[in-house]
Amino acid sequence: MKKPAFHEIEEVKRRLSKRCGLKKLVGDSPSFLEVVNKIPLVAKSDVNVLIQGDTGTGKELFARALHYLSPRDKYPFIPVNSAALPAALFENELFGHAREAFTDARTSRPGLIREAEGGTIFLDEIDTLEQASQAKLLRFLEDKEYKPLGSGKSIEANVRIIAASNTDLKAGMEAGRFRQDLFYRLNVITLTLPSLRERQEDIPILAGHFLKKYERKFGAKRFSPAAMEKLSLYPWPGNIRELENIVQQVMILVPGPVIGPESLPFSLREIQYSSLACQTFQEAKIKAIEAFEREYIANMLRLHNGNITRAAKTAGKDRRVFGRLVKKHKPFLDSETSITQDLARTNEHNEINSFALGSQ
Repeated sequence: MKKPAFHEIEEVKRRLSKRCGLKKLVGDSPSFLEVVNKIPLVAKSDVNVLIQGDTGTGKELFARALHYLSPRDKYPFIPVNSAALPAALFENELFGHAREAFTDARTSRPGLIREAEGGTIFLDEIDTLEQASQAKLLRFLEDKEYKPLGSGKSIEANVRIIAASNTDLKAGMEAGRFRQDLFYRLNVITLTLPSLRERQEDIPILAGHFLKKYERKFGAKRFSPAAMEKLSLYPWPGNIRELENIVQQVMILVPGPVIGPESLPFSLREIQYSSLACQTFQEAKIKAIEAFEREYIANMLRLHNGNITRAAKTAGKDRRVFGRLVKKHKPFLDSETSITQDLARTNEHNEINSFALGSQ
């Protein structure tokens, strides 16, 4: 599968933000961009798609992206929480009912599939569907026809199905909890979203994004270097949703403009235990070195008002070597408002940008 060029990815982001307000499509990590690269290609294919990823990774966001970049974008996008559809209600909610189909059915009612005609149905938490509901969904996917309850007339549907699960559907299929034939009907193309702990380099970018998002509501604030370091080390079991909630929480509770590490609602011990439990010695050592580098470079740049030459001299490093370290940790440095403000007041700001762009 050929990857779109960088400018094409930026155009995708611009179109998504403009057309449907998807401003949460934030990140530059390879694992995140690998999925973003596929959006315009999958969007125009009009086949069933399965989106897998942990809770809070943005599955509905990506489903909306697939819809709004597809030829179906002028028609409805209907999200459905499968967990809220017991078998007794499944047919009525999806297919609707005819008048007098059951007691109290005084009028006919179109189902969600009818409402989404021409557009997309997004079935979230598809793994929670009961077996009886799975069988009915499979029949619909095979025939693309349905009968409202109490009606003898079949209706042909023109909708795209995008399903999502925060569990491994293949494992559920092998365990007998999910129908094999339904799995293969849904799984024409699979997009697997990375967890936030798999894209740690995006944490400073996302944290800065949420600070900006809620600035008008709660006032302008920034994370101190130590607080940002703590955010970057935390494993984020709730993923992006948890990060956004915590940013809102500390913006409300911290009275001043700077959010320190003591204001974050998790301890270093929590971070150490959860982090070390899933890391080898070598992985833990690399993370510790990177954490030290980020903090040290931020302090050196602040001490010398962003002057790389003087900062490198104080650090006892060759200027070009120090510049490469600045480039490596630029997302973290960019998230530090105080650093970037200092840099903006000096000519050395251009020097850092040139290193980041690889022009030197």
